[in-house]
Amino acid sequence: EEIVVAALLHDLGDTLSPYNHSQLAAAILKPYVSERTWWIIHHHGVFQAYYYAHHLGGERNAREQFKDSPFYRACVDFCHKYDQAAFDPDYPSKPLAFFEPMVRRIFARQPGHLELTSAS
Repeated sequence: EEIVVAALLHDLGDTLSPYNHSQLAAAILKPYVSERTWWIIHHHGVFQAYYYAHHLGGERNAREQFKDSPFYRACVDFCHKYDQAAFDPDYPSKPLAFFEPMVRRIFARQPGHLELTSAS
């Protein structure tokens, strides 16, 4: 459920912050998701580039810099299963109302992963 909600929201920063939308979405999700899910969303932009960067003169395999991460394979899978496939207009999907309870449950969690510093 957590990864499905993350998939729904992973590009929410695209319009506001196209050059670091991954980090923006990850920052919003961070208090409510696991470290694994946060890492996937935070890095998905680099991993998604595998599918298109070489067509634009970019480095298709930039994701390899993260190959030693324990979350590397999960991010590859996320991009393949949720991000890349979603560009297909015939990709089977459900109405947003189907996902609303999931989103509410994730954001109802007690926030964690907060890096709060005292103002001293």
